[in-house]
Order: sequence, then C-alpha cells, then structure tokens
Amino acid sequence: MKTAAWDFVSAHAEMFGIKRICRVLEVSRSGYYRWITGAEAWAGRQFEEDALVEEIREIHAEHRGNYGALRVHAELRGFGHTANHKRVARPMRKHGIVGRHLRKKKRTTIPDRLAPPVADLVQRDFTASMLNEKWCGDITYVQVGAAWLYLACVIDIRSRRVLGWSMAPRMRAELVIDALQVAVATRGRDVTGVIFHADRGSHYTSAAFAQVCDLHGIRRSMGRVGSGHDCEDGVTVAGAA
Repeated sequence: MKTAAWDFVSAHAEMFGIKRICRVLEVSRSGYYRWITGAEAWAGRQFEEDALVEEIREIHAEHRGNYGALRVHAELRGFGHTANHKRVARPMRKHGIVGRHLRKKKRTTIPDRLAPPVADLVQRDFTASMLNEKWCGDITYVQVGAAWLYLACVIDIRSRRVLGWSMAPRMRAELVIDALQVAVATRGRDVTGVIFHADRGSHYTSAAFAQVCDLHGIRRSMGRVGSGHDCEDGVTVAGAA
C-alpha cells in the first residue's frame, strides 16, 4: 500500500508538491524520502547487474558457450572486476547462461583378459641413465571444437621428450601403433633393446602392437591396468630435448 502511495507522490510531486500530497495522503515525507533513496539504490544496483550480465554474455559468446560461472568469473577478474563468484553465478542462473558440461569420462584403458602376460620390466623405477633405455606410452582424450579425439603419446623417460604421438576419433590398435612408429622414426629407427612401458589396455596387449614392437626389437613392459605411468612417477609430458 505504501509503495503505491510513494509512486503516486513521485508521479505528481512536480505538479502539487511533495509536502501537500503527503499531507493529503496522510503519509510522512521522511518515509517518502527513505523510499526514494532505496529506489535509487536499487536502480543503481540493477544498472550494475545489467552491465555485468552484458559482459558475461560477451565472454560466454566469445568462448562459444563453453565457459561456466567459474571460468567467466576468472575472465572478469582478469579484466579487473572485483565481483565475487556468487555475484557472477547468480545472474547466470537467472538468465539461463550455462557452460557446456564435459561428457562422462571416457575409458582409455580396456583390459584384454585373454592376452598373453607381459612382464613389468620397470617395477615403478621411472628413471633412466641414457636415451632410448625406457619409453612409456599412454592414451588420453582431448576436446577439439565440439568433438572428442583420443591422443596416444610415447615419451622417453630419460629426457621426458614426446617422441611420437597419434590422434584419432576412435581408440583402436592403430592409434598406439602410429604413435610408436613416429617415435621409432624420431630416434633414427635403431631402437633395439628399448623398454616400452604401458598399462595393460587391450591396445597395448594386441597382437598387432606386439608385432610392431618385435619388428623394431622393442621390449614390452606392462604395469597395472589404467596406470601407464604408475601414478605418474616422475613422468611429465614436456618438450625437453
């Protein structure tokens, strides 16, 4: 009821004067002035929120709708904004601005229970005294645009250098074979005696992969399922020489 009275005072204040209208309506001028102050403050906050939403929309569009509240907030902070995470998340929910959610985690290690056993020649010792003593390999997946691709890498444990890699939309034996072939070419094709360590996924236990290893004199070694680097003991993907 009071709000309607204050609205009436605001609408006719210039014509009849605030004092007269408040007396006729039997409302206090102090109450009206408090309402005006609050309304102006609300309008200021609304203006700031509208401007924030516009910036959020620009960031969201610039990153093709991938960014959620956390990344949008980080981007805003990078531009000098002091808004906290909740202040960013609230208008995003209100206006239906949401980031893309990652799909369910993909399995990159599928064990082959029927494959012949391969010994663990590394025994969690991820050190090497020379190049081409120990290599390791693993498969991960990366998002490229709107698609997911599988990535297989071969790393020299001594130098931490990525010797070979291969990427494909499907996880087949050719994925790890191609990565290994590139690694062999990188090291001049004479890699006899190299220990190649991986997990016990079906791609590394496949007959086709074993044949390529035998062709180049590579000794296969396998750790636990899903742990090509055995908890990443000292193996970091880097561009070392």
